[in-house]
Amino acid sequence: APLGDFFGLGHAKTAYFAALPVSMFDRGFNCYFPMPFYRNARIEIVSECETLPLILYFYIDYELHEILPESLGTFHVQWRRENPTRAVQLPNDQNRSGNDNYIILEASGHGHYVGCHLDIDALSPGWWGEGDDMFFIDGEQWPPAIHGTGTEDYFCGAWNFNYVNRTFSSPYYGYPLKGNDDYTGKHSMYRYHIEDPIVFQESILFSIEHGHANDMTHDYSSTAYWYQAEPHKKVVDLLPVGQRLPRAE
Repeated sequence: APLGDFFGLGHAKTAYFAALPVSMFDRGFNCYFPMPFYRNARIEIVSECETLPLILYFYIDYELHEILPESLGTFHVQWRRENPTRAVQLPNDQNRSGNDNYIILEASGHGHYVGCHLDIDALSPGWWGEGDDMFFIDGEQWPPAIHGTGTEDYFCGAWNFNYVNRTFSSPYYGYPLKGNDDYTGKHSMYRYHIEDPIVFQESILFSIEHGHANDMTHDYSSTAYWYQAEPHKKVVDLLPVGQRLPRAE
């Protein structure tokens, strides 16, 4: 995952917010997700900067144990971007498959999903928050058992975020980056399922509509976090630098 996205915020931005598993205070990025390992661990950051050097300082805390529980799930992150999403016109404005949704997480195996942040660079005015969230667990067909009522509802808001007219953060959900009042510009929101993980035995496909029934064209990116037993199936590659850079303001 790109560095800033791993620590909870997209668009190559920094902001002040404090969630339980990740937080950001200007240049201080913090992650408290447990990352269990059985034999060894390696934390690596690769610089792809063309001009300026990458300067880091860091603290890494770890514990060593004689025995760990068997089949302990290991920590995973999946970063995605669709730039831009493709608007569609569905019959009767009803999405009855989820096929055109923006995918936040796709994984195979046994594990549990613990949250994500979604980053939208809205390219035209209009409320994008009517996009429903859908969790297809263990090969479910439409309609999935977990089918939300709108983007702002999944991220624990209601009646859109602009009524508050400000950013906010809390332990499990927040809206740390707000775009323009006409809903254009760069927005970021997060939800972490620490108390309410979503468990899957064989597979998970978590997707969300971009606008009502996928009727909006915007720049979507996201970072999903989950735990699962190994081995895991790789389903998406990290995009090259040119395709990761955010749009100009």
